[in-house]
Amino acid sequence: MKKVIILNGSPRKNFNTAQVLKEAQKGAESVGAEVEYIDLFDIDFMGCRSCYACKIKGSKTNGLCAIKDDLRPVLEKCLKANAVIIGTPIYCGNPTGTYRNFMERFGFAAMKYLKDETNGIKRELDYNIPIGIIQTMGADEEQYNQSYLPQMVGMNEFLMKTCFGYCETLNIFDTSHFTDYSKYDCDMFDAEHKKQVQQTQFPKDLERAFEFGKKLVEMNI
Repeated sequence: MKKVIILNGSPRKNFNTAQVLKEAQKGAESVGAEVEYIDLFDIDFMGCRSCYACKIKGSKTNGLCAIKDDLRPVLEKCLKANAVIIGTPIYCGNPTGTYRNFMERFGFAAMKYLKDETNGIKRELDYNIPIGIIQTMGADEEQYNQSYLPQMVGMNEFLMKTCFGYCETLNIFDTSHFTDYSKYDCDMFDAEHKKQVQQTQFPKDLERAFEFGKKLVEMNI
């Protein structure tokens, strides 16, 4: 049985990002995967501390961050998984700090500072782990494409592909910020438009997430 780890990089456990991730979980389970769902905001950890223990000559870390904190068991599970899916909302044009902290710890230890035979970056792992990134955001697709986010996504995918062999990103656009816009000072948003998107487009996005989770499990790379 294939093992999938799903990581929620949002502080909200039941809103957009979590709902999308849970559909990805259903997709993975639909093709027989065993899925463990983890809320990263429940874990006490920091990002990379630049100790370079994973880069010391003769290091035995084998792709696992050397810092022994509450994230370490999660990283161990991810390195043993058949696929990893991590989701984050976009806040002020960036993923959450918790998501970034995880990505630093997960990716950096699995990346060597050595060249391979093609003069590229040599991999630490001798096996592949398909990585899925899911981003939810209040911006629509046009606003997204006009920002620097596509370049950031490209860099994240490059790092994950370099370390783990495969990475794909699923973007969910124009999500709602609140369930009731009338309670907040937010006239820069069209509440009726957001309501319509939530009712018509978001269910389609959930279907995309289901297929996304299914696809990552079925991959044989």
